[in-house]
Amino acid sequence: MLKKYNSKLLQHSIDHFSKNRIDTCLKRHLSKGTDVFQLLQANIDSSHNEPFPREAKVVVCGGGVMGAAVAYHLAELGWGKHTIVVEQGRAGCATTWQSSGLVGIFKPTRAQVKLCQSSVKLYQKLDAEGYYSGWKQCGSLCVARTLDRMTVFRRMKAQSVALRVDCELVSPEEAKRLCPLLNVDDLKGGLWIPGDGVGDPYRICLSLLEAAKKKGVRVFEYCGVQQVVQEGGRVTGVETSLGSVQCQAFVNCGGFWARSIGKLSEPFVKVPLHAVEHYYLHTKKIPGLDPMTPVVRDQDGHIYFRERDGCLQAGGFEPVAKPAYEDGRLPRSPVERVLPEDWDHFHVLLQELLLRVPMLENAVLNKLCNGPEAFSPDCKWILGEASEIQNYYVAAGMKTVGISAAGGVGQATAERIVNGFTSYDMYELDVSRFLGLHNNRKFLRDRAREVPGLHYGLQYPFTEFKTGRNIRMSPIYPKLMDAGAVFNQVMGYERPAWFDPSFGGEKPAAGEAPYRIAHTNTFGKPDWFDFVDKEYAACREKVALLDYSSFTKIDLWSKGREVVDSLQYLCSNDVDVPVGSIIHTGMQNERGGYENDCSLARLSENHYMMIAPTIQQTRCKVWIQRHLPTDGTVAMSDVTSMYTAICIMGPFTKSLLSQLIDTDLSPSNFPFFTFKELDIGLANGIRAMNLTHTGELGYVLYIPNEFALHVYLKLIEAGEKYGIQHAGHYAMRALRIERYFAFWGQDLDTMTTPLECGRSWRVKFDKGPFIGRDALLRQKEEGVRRMFIQLLLDDHDSDLDLWTWGGEPIYRDGKYVGSTTTTGYGFTFKKQVCLGFVQNLDDNGEPQIVTNDFILGGHYEVDIAGTRFSAKVNLHSPNLPTKYPDQERDAYFATREKMGTEPILRSSKNIG
Repeated sequence: MLKKYNSKLLQHSIDHFSKNRIDTCLKRHLSKGTDVFQLLQANIDSSHNEPFPREAKVVVCGGGVMGAAVAYHLAELGWGKHTIVVEQGRAGCATTWQSSGLVGIFKPTRAQVKLCQSSVKLYQKLDAEGYYSGWKQCGSLCVARTLDRMTVFRRMKAQSVALRVDCELVSPEEAKRLCPLLNVDDLKGGLWIPGDGVGDPYRICLSLLEAAKKKGVRVFEYCGVQQVVQEGGRVTGVETSLGSVQCQAFVNCGGFWARSIGKLSEPFVKVPLHAVEHYYLHTKKIPGLDPMTPVVRDQDGHIYFRERDGCLQAGGFEPVAKPAYEDGRLPRSPVERVLPEDWDHFHVLLQELLLRVPMLENAVLNKLCNGPEAFSPDCKWILGEASEIQNYYVAAGMKTVGISAAGGVGQATAERIVNGFTSYDMYELDVSRFLGLHNNRKFLRDRAREVPGLHYGLQYPFTEFKTGRNIRMSPIYPKLMDAGAVFNQVMGYERPAWFDPSFGGEKPAAGEAPYRIAHTNTFGKPDWFDFVDKEYAACREKVALLDYSSFTKIDLWSKGREVVDSLQYLCSNDVDVPVGSIIHTGMQNERGGYENDCSLARLSENHYMMIAPTIQQTRCKVWIQRHLPTDGTVAMSDVTSMYTAICIMGPFTKSLLSQLIDTDLSPSNFPFFTFKELDIGLANGIRAMNLTHTGELGYVLYIPNEFALHVYLKLIEAGEKYGIQHAGHYAMRALRIERYFAFWGQDLDTMTTPLECGRSWRVKFDKGPFIGRDALLRQKEEGVRRMFIQLLLDDHDSDLDLWTWGGEPIYRDGKYVGSTTTTGYGFTFKKQVCLGFVQNLDDNGEPQIVTNDFILGGHYEVDIAGTRFSAKVNLHSPNLPTKYPDQERDAYFATREKMGTEPILRSSKNIG
């Protein structure tokens, strides 16, 4: 029996690869018929008879399914004759040939879902045109062993209306009818997705290349890239083993080689990937096996299986993965790419497979494959233009689901190359989300053990990684830890999520990490609720201290007015404000969407400090740099790591800070949304800003790192009589949600415009040209087709009901109109608060103009995992009641129709 490792299956496990490692992929497909071999020989090998070109517009590196998809879509856009594909071996014979072939549409985010839907349409189109993709719409069945997994499925079912994915919740008995192979005794239910299916990755790859070749694309096998050449920060050519070619763009579709390919340029291009061992178990033919057996995913058991040519193919994502090629040396030959079987490591998956599919005990094993699959450090795909070199594109890190992604990713990549933008909003997958630390090989090796297990893991809200911690820390980190900080991590930076004072100074137990990682292991009321409640109250009614050090901080300056002129072009708001002012502004793209959302403090006539979201540290620098004058007249410096940022928040912050400085803090001398350089205690050169990014009273102090601990201790000492309390990111998040503040990467993105989120008053059309101005003027004239709103849930019991965590469908008068973006508990409202976008959809689902009357004239509901809760809608920032009302705080609104609606704005140009 398999359980004892001596069944018929194991008796037939004898070295399929050890005997047949040479040209494995060709042999596999020859067994299916000579048509594939002839296709490969006639259409791919023919490229060897062509001279290697000296010129091309695009060089695609990688002849797997991803490179093939990019080449195909470039050809579809008319660039076929200007595109070449180079592959170091045979096309489709890297990891493509051994893939599972699963095509699942439901992914964690809307962008990934749309990309996968495009892939399915492409494979259906290939089949209709006479090519062969192996596409089979057999459906997929996800099963749940736990109630929390069923909650995930209910949330997915609720979200399916927004994603346009057909799916149904099923009982264990219905799951058994859909797949009779299953043991359902321990199941709670499942999710049936009839539109899912499988494909043949190898044949899809060859079909895409064949179609691309017919439109002029040339494919060169056994052609390795040796160097990617750049000049002036742009790709200018590629040196290969077959010669050099001048080109305008390079696409790295190198699979698990992508990181190494990134090192073939100067400067290196970061492609943070690490390969892990990934197993596929193949049986011999099973009599009577239905060819339309659905793909089954048992995420709680970390496993999946599918029917393949009358056999079963099974695999999984074990909780602790085994990194491959830990020494950093990657194989090139087909023999080296096949990793040895490790039945001991596969045992954890085997046991779960036997539990779920008992008949496997009597099946006969064909082989156990062990091949490398690449994962990124955050378990997401890696796409987009590299930050280091313009026109260098990446499409890699598909974590075993390459054919699910390939069609959409290929289209999006080709669109960016040809048009400069894509119809897909992919900021969350963009390669610019990484820093250099993420490309560290030892970091990647450690993270690679953890990441694959998350692919099928139960994803609770605010999931945190356990590996790769304590890399970036502010100088006050030890003090925060002593105060009971429980940390979350963003861009490698340790940031307090909340504080549990009972942890302060406590030594960890044997084997425990010396720090505490945030967790939210529920979809209902979290364990940290009471802690955040007290921190929130301190922010609003006393004094709280928060660590903002992770925020992106960039200085920009020039000798003359060049920096002012450059920022005026980059920003949609007017940045030419008096010295000492702070302006809040978007940086729009040509379509009016947000590339960045930031605050700019004018330190002197020709010197600004920019504060941007933490996740923008790489991304916004690249955007700004590529739009600055090329003559070097404007300088830019990332000073994120030079300053510790401490925010003191609450009605008594002015009194507290006054005890430590000699500067007058009255509104007439230091009004809201202004900057001053202060001495605090014995420290100097502290950049103080009168804002908190939450609408609450307070200051953010940007302190040179060498003074950070001194200033922190002074603040704590002086704050004792005011009851100063530490507060974490979750309290700040709750404040900004109640205040109706939109954040980039959570509410704002590259497709969202200021007019759609109530920020038209921050767009100064009359100041002169700026990026996105024409698009925004058109939208202003035509009207917006979606609008940012705030919803307060009624009749929701926060102690008993499931919470909103983002992505919930919004209904108006019973009709779906949008989805939530950021959500949370409003500690002042005592209700769940949701931010999100709504549309006015016609009977065909097409968005029409949205007006204030439309928004305010309907009855709203929010669907939480299948239960709809009535909600009150807000279009403007609410006034929150407080024991300590303050004109400055109450006057500042995040969203408003006209600048004149706010008294303080009429009297001061300085407010952003």
